[in-house]
Amino acid sequence: MPRAATRRLVSGRGQYVDDIGLKGELHAAFLRSPYPHAAFKIDAADAAALDGVVRVLTADDLDRVCRPWRCVSHAFPGMVSPEQRPLAKSRAVYQGEPVALVIAHSRAIAEDAVERIAAGWEELPAVPSIDAALEPDCATAHVGLQSNLSWQTEIRSGDPEHAFATAALVVQERLVFARKTGVTLEPRGVLASYDPSVGSLLVHISHQMPHQIQSHLADLLALSPLDVRVICADVGGAFGIKMHVYPDEVAVCAASKLLGRPVKFIADRIESLVSDVHAREHVVEARMAVDAEGRILGFDVDDVQGLGAYSVFPRSSMTEATSMLRAVGGPYRYDHYRAVLRCVLQNKTMIGQYRSVGHPIACAVTERLVDLAARARREDAVEFRRRNFLPSDAMPWVSPTGARMIDLSHAACLERLIELVELPRLRAEIEAKRARGDIVGFGLASFVEFTATAAEGYGPAGVPVSSVDTVVVTLEPSGEVRAQCSACEIGQGIQQGVAQVLADAIGLPPERVRVLLGDTAAIAHGGGAWSSRGAAITGEAAWAAGRKLRDSLLAIAGALLQMPPAALDIRCGRFVDVATGADRLGLDDVGRTVTFHGYDLPKGTSPQLTATHQYGRETDPFLPTNGIQASLVEIDRGTGIVTVRRHWVVGDCGRIINPLLVDEQIRGGVVQGIGEALCEACRYDHAGQFISGTLADYLVPMASEMPDIAIAHVETHYSGSILGAKGVGEAGTCGAPAAVLNAVNDALAPYGTCVNELPVSPIDVLRALGSLREETML
Repeated sequence: MPRAATRRLVSGRGQYVDDIGLKGELHAAFLRSPYPHAAFKIDAADAAALDGVVRVLTADDLDRVCRPWRCVSHAFPGMVSPEQRPLAKSRAVYQGEPVALVIAHSRAIAEDAVERIAAGWEELPAVPSIDAALEPDCATAHVGLQSNLSWQTEIRSGDPEHAFATAALVVQERLVFARKTGVTLEPRGVLASYDPSVGSLLVHISHQMPHQIQSHLADLLALSPLDVRVICADVGGAFGIKMHVYPDEVAVCAASKLLGRPVKFIADRIESLVSDVHAREHVVEARMAVDAEGRILGFDVDDVQGLGAYSVFPRSSMTEATSMLRAVGGPYRYDHYRAVLRCVLQNKTMIGQYRSVGHPIACAVTERLVDLAARARREDAVEFRRRNFLPSDAMPWVSPTGARMIDLSHAACLERLIELVELPRLRAEIEAKRARGDIVGFGLASFVEFTATAAEGYGPAGVPVSSVDTVVVTLEPSGEVRAQCSACEIGQGIQQGVAQVLADAIGLPPERVRVLLGDTAAIAHGGGAWSSRGAAITGEAAWAAGRKLRDSLLAIAGALLQMPPAALDIRCGRFVDVATGADRLGLDDVGRTVTFHGYDLPKGTSPQLTATHQYGRETDPFLPTNGIQASLVEIDRGTGIVTVRRHWVVGDCGRIINPLLVDEQIRGGVVQGIGEALCEACRYDHAGQFISGTLADYLVPMASEMPDIAIAHVETHYSGSILGAKGVGEAGTCGAPAAVLNAVNDALAPYGTCVNELPVSPIDVLRALGSLREETML
């Protein structure tokens, strides 16, 4: 079923933050640091004198109403992350950091005033490169730090030294991953309105976790959470970048409290690219040991992650790297593991969670090593995978990374992919193309992704992140059902999914269910949208709430009809006799009777037209999902441009509630994964200047460039819930970069060369083909 909101949104009736206006609202614009690291002084007299300017605010002004914050997590003991403020105070540590805030009667006036601020800048040594950040003589990203190392750890399981020393084959690779960011259709935006008469704050914000941002705003601004109402209406995409606490958004809320007026800020695209969190900056040295029979013995991974200037608040930037380390080797059975992680501070935008947090890196590392091993053994890559997959009868199984593997279907997904691809025919087609001189390649990538994080994900770390969701469902007098839900709709379709679950649970058509979400004043605290948790957690809460309401309605109808409730059923919004199928009552009859004619109910009846359920998983900190992707690429010999001709996905996300929405999510994720593989990169020069500041520089995949994406499914229900659903929203992004990388290297293999950086640039390809040499570049 298509999403109920689709027609409204595509006809331009969506209500995004910039579509909302409040009486007397003012507009905000920020002066941002043009340098990656600099001391500064502000003279705002000329800006403040501009007609239409209400105030020019600095850190000292906002300190009166907003306290600073620091990222702290018990999961990362000893983590170094300096204190942050809404506006930098005397020193900026990344390009784009807000240092002053102009409040004016229009955005245009505010921007004009920003240009009048006299800022004196003293450039300081910057740390842009993770390669140089750990050098003994390197400058530090913050004045006063002993080094740029924010946190490090080592994971060890089994006997990796012995495994590698005795292995018949060891393959290794160095993989470099460039920074990415989420280019959402709707940029970040916030409209904050503080009412000094009652001490309350109303915040309209483009965010994916309404209750979390409510909690943090209340804490930072010294308000009760009950006095902070957050509304996330239509959110034009998020991809993880809208789950953090941003200095500029906090500054707008603080300014509203300071002035007692509504204040609006909508980021433009240049601001978004430089200030939205980035992700994926890693340099990974990895090895894999294989025995004489071609079985994987173990992995050895050394990962250096760039964090940016701070560890992002509240979840930390390390979450990406630790998620990556947990997912290495995911689809395979092996016994030995060693991983070393070092996270370094830089004078760059912060790293945060982004779609499929860490998993695309783990998948690319694992699947690149698997392809290298198969090639070294002169063995079919399909057969190597088939031999090494974790078999279904070995589960539950705890991997050497500490991940509990359950309800997975690696072999079944592989066989379904072979059918979908028509592999023998495709291989013949590739050989024919190569015989004509075309540069083509086919790549596979199996993956495991951990979704729907439970309380164990953040609770022991001391980070207040909710892993539960609440659904309140009410029968209206019309016989329709209204549901209030703590989830958040960011384009993934959870609003439609919850409606369908409730419809099935109660017994009425989905179009007679209305789901309301995104308003902290309407529902108890819940998790929102992250970790592909909608179907697995919100859906489970919806099912239980719907069944509770159904039982209550059957009891009321039984009392009215003088029949046992068990003798009745609800079908298509009508009460029917189970034995005969005879129609007896409508849901509207019960709704009107209870609401308006309670005197018609038999005495002793306690009618309840509202039911509530809150669900949080008690077991399994993560739900592992799995699948396999394949990609066919062609390389232009003259330009080095890689084109993805076809892409295939077989996924297992447990029970599929809405096949249309699931396929939409997978295709969207694949497109982002292809972008990650071939074009998207947040690039900085050697001095730390951001050089991907527009969409002419930060390249995103366009519809005309994307291949057909064929999708098939295997359904292995999660055994620990009623619905059996798992996450799917990030699966496409998880496997696509690795599949494309392996396809590119398969295309280059006949030339005895390869590439090992993502995105794969035409220059790298031409250099690998020997068509471009360093002297040519000069």
